[in-house]
Amino acid sequence: MILVLLGLLILAVAAVVAVAGIFTNAGGAHELTNSFSVFGHQVTGSTGTLFLFGVIVGAVAMLGLGLLLTGARRSSRLGSAARHGLADSRRETAAVAQRRDDLVEQRDTARADATLAARERDGLAGERDDLASQRDDMSDQRDAIAQERAELMRGGSGAHERTAGTRVAPMPPNRDADPSQEDEPEPDGARGLHLFGHRPASR
Repeated sequence: MILVLLGLLILAVAAVVAVAGIFTNAGGAHELTNSFSVFGHQVTGSTGTLFLFGVIVGAVAMLGLGLLLTGARRSSRLGSAARHGLADSRRETAAVAQRRDDLVEQRDTARADATLAARERDGLAGERDDLASQRDDMSDQRDAIAQERAELMRGGSGAHERTAGTRVAPMPPNRDADPSQEDEPEPDGARGLHLFGHRPASR
């Protein structure tokens, strides 16, 4: 910006000097044979000297114009670089915002997954507790069945022992009815009949 202002200042000075020299020496009173004045300063010499002054003024004007154009180009480059930098900054800001949104979405997804996993874990824990309760119930039922079976086995063995311990004794023969048969042996078939209280027929 400083170069632009300096170029404008030099260009303005050169333009003022040129215009002043032209209008001051205009007319028939200021021929080449006469003196040439700028802002009251008398310029004397040949036409070559006058042309030299013109070249100097033109060079100064070109210098100012060059500085002006250089400053303008530099300002344009700086502005373009600033615009590019601003565009890059905006793109980076948009990328950062997008990345932040992605991270937020990932965080929300992770939280939802964690919540779902916790619910599934609680459900599995409930099922495990139910299975453990069923297992305990089955164990209690098994113990009750085993106890009942043991009681039944003990009851059955006691009844068998009572039945096995009961024996039928043979009835003694009636000695009063027939004393002559006191020493007579009884046939084998008659022994079994005495058990039921019957006597065999006399032969």
